[in-house]
Amino acid sequence: MPRSVIERTGAYMTQTQVQPGTASAASTLAAERIAEGERQMAEMIKAEPGEVMIGPSTTMNMYLLSHAIGEWFGEGDELIVTNQDHEANIGAWRRLAERGVTVKEWRVDPETAELEIGALESLLSARTKLVCFPHCSNLLGGFNDVAGITRVVHDAGALVCVDAVAYAPHRAIDVKAWDVDFYGFSLYKLFGPHIAVLYAKRQHFDRARGQNHYFLDDEVPLKLLPGGPNHELTAAIGGVIDYFEALYHHHFEEPENTLAGRIAKVFGLIAAYEDALGARFVRFLESKPNVRLLGRGGDAPGARAPTFSFAVDGRDPAEFPAHMDGHKVAIRSGHFYALRLIAGLGLERPGAVTRASMVHYNSTEEVDRLIAGLDEVI
Repeated sequence: MPRSVIERTGAYMTQTQVQPGTASAASTLAAERIAEGERQMAEMIKAEPGEVMIGPSTTMNMYLLSHAIGEWFGEGDELIVTNQDHEANIGAWRRLAERGVTVKEWRVDPETAELEIGALESLLSARTKLVCFPHCSNLLGGFNDVAGITRVVHDAGALVCVDAVAYAPHRAIDVKAWDVDFYGFSLYKLFGPHIAVLYAKRQHFDRARGQNHYFLDDEVPLKLLPGGPNHELTAAIGGVIDYFEALYHHHFEEPENTLAGRIAKVFGLIAAYEDALGARFVRFLESKPNVRLLGRGGDAPGARAPTFSFAVDGRDPAEFPAHMDGHKVAIRSGHFYALRLIAGLGLERPGAVTRASMVHYNSTEEVDRLIAGLDEVI
């Protein structure tokens, strides 16, 4: 967590912990801080004002969205979900089957763990209304071609909803360039507080059914958010921006006029650094004949995040996090809310896999410590 995020949270709670939007000075400042967080997040992902909702989690945001637009779909209509997703972008949409909607599953290739466009095209029909898929699998780490998939779906007359929780910490976001209809991610993955962002094209927000008080039906995006955003944590979004601005000014001297442009340059550095960290770890895993690395290997720089799930022949995945704790390295085991993917890849559910993840503040020394510790037990 950047210190700037903690400081902004503390400043709100110590200076402006009042109901925002009244005439008092503290209340006016509170409203300004909340609005600034919302505005900066929209600017960061190249959205328009009023196209970003700050909610409690990606799971809850998708649940609210499915209720807000569920009446767009009726009996005989079709939705497509993947088995590569975290359950956050699957469960809420699957429940629409209770309304007579047909839910189809776009499944990964069991050998490569990839979502193939050809498989999607075979599922699309004149009845398809929505396709939900991840920008990056939280188990596999590989990036999906959001712009390309979106073009195929739009050509078929349907909308897209993209889960970017596992993508947002690693690359810049441009919702307009990709032309997505709905796009969600969690800010705590993006070095912020435990809240989440939901982008929707403004016409979709306008058309959606309100989930808040009836007199807020014209207040976008409050209409989809019962109770409104968390005030102090929304105000703290500015601390995330502060952090990226600090990185930009540390590494670049030339001026860049837009926030999104500065952040894109920072993510360019992040991508190159994370590729090097990840390649180091992939080489180690691929040197072990008894280890199965899920998803893309080490020959795909730029095509994946440094998020690695693996299974070791005949071993309980839970062994490895416990061992690595002694090396002051935190990794995890389990299904990571991607049970359908675990099943699709033919893995046993108990324990499922071990996962090790890296971001730009990790060091080469830490990766070497991870490798050395795992080498002792693998």
